[in-house]
Amino acid sequence: MSDQVGELAGKVAIVTGASRGIGAATARELARQGAAVVLTARSADEIGEVADEITAGGGQALAVTGDITRYDDVAAVVARALDGFGGLDILVNNAGAIEPIAHLADTDPGAWSQVVDINLKGVYHGLRAAIPVMLGNDGDGSGGVVVNISSGAAVSPLEGWSHYCASKAAVLMLTRCAHVEYASQGIRVVGLSPGTVATEMQVAIKASGINPVSEMDPSAHAPVEWPARAIAWLCTDAAADCAGDDFRLRDPENMRRIGLG
Repeated sequence: MSDQVGELAGKVAIVTGASRGIGAATARELARQGAAVVLTARSADEIGEVADEITAGGGQALAVTGDITRYDDVAAVVARALDGFGGLDILVNNAGAIEPIAHLADTDPGAWSQVVDINLKGVYHGLRAAIPVMLGNDGDGSGGVVVNISSGAAVSPLEGWSHYCASKAAVLMLTRCAHVEYASQGIRVVGLSPGTVATEMQVAIKASGINPVSEMDPSAHAPVEWPARAIAWLCTDAAADCAGDDFRLRDPENMRRIGLG
């Protein structure tokens, strides 16, 4: 699994929502490039399987069950990264949700709020727990990279997606705020807007029948390996100029920079 080459060799990364989809693919890609990876999600069995796959291939991985809507759980994941691998260099705030999809007047307030808790508060919890560690105990600017998974929905309203659009817009602003506050101390915070990706989320979107995204042919969605490669690339020095805003994967020039065509 581990190539042990390049800038990511020896780095320590946390990936949230790592049980499947973009998160699992990202954990595999970071490990392939030599990083030690802590996978976290609520599903212990699924993250355990991915971690076992990585270690069986010669990589380093830990599976830590946790709920990103709870700050103490996220802080515990960071602590396990420190205990298990001795540091933290990369945080990928990937975990996200979109169900239930509905018009505003038909939404369940509790379910709507839960999506915001996952998509927005989960990212905040990751930033809050990771940044002090990346700064170092003495605030010496030891540095690190945080990649927040964003979306075109952060800047484009979509029917039935009020919770998703609002939470992703807020994540974009969190990315920008963190950049303003910590870029000078060696912490790079960047968002990745991957476009539509072939994950289970797209199954739910298609089943909803709401807005044009649900009408897309499945062949139009990118494979999960594309955003995984983009995330790994965003953690290298080649992506230093991307800090503080969303990096749009489907932009042709960005695809070229990543090496995807």
